[in-house]
Amino acid sequence: MGMFCPCVLFGQNVETLREDITRNDACMCHAVCVEGGMVAAAATLFFHGIDPQTSFLICETLLFAWWLCGIYNGLFRQSLQKKYHLKDSPCDPCLVHCCLHWCALCQEHREMKKHISDNSDTQITVIKPPSVQEMNVVTTTATEKDDQKEEQQVASSSSPKSSSANDQQITMLEIQPL
Repeated sequence: MGMFCPCVLFGQNVETLREDITRNDACMCHAVCVEGGMVAAAATLFFHGIDPQTSFLICETLLFAWWLCGIYNGLFRQSLQKKYHLKDSPCDPCLVHCCLHWCALCQEHREMKKHISDNSDTQITVIKPPSVQEMNVVTTTATEKDDQKEEQQVASSSSPKSSSANDQQITMLEIQPL
């Protein structure tokens, strides 16, 4: 894609790098400035042929497009290097885009994909353990004990089982969070 549609790849790179610029805006700007200069030079050559006056115009248009390409794309390459803390290349980012524009775009795209996949959030399930609980013995007053005994007697008289001394001693436990 970088070879045949560099404006589309540049748009994707800019959109990934900066949220305030959309892919279409960056793609159109790249297409008008860079590819537009090449198309203007080709159209001048096609319609006017090669003569000294048009040769100068063609060269001037191509050099302007080449220079604009290097400056415009080099600035985004610098911001990419700052954002992801990448090493600087041996030469200026603008010069990289002037000489190897298509390769630089592909390299930037690969680098951003690598960093985006490194920073992707994985789904983490958070399990909250229950609060710590403690069992306490509830102390009852004499009147509450009498009420409990009456309830136990009513329950034991209604059930066919015989009650024993162990059945009469019920300790009430209560669970309280800490």
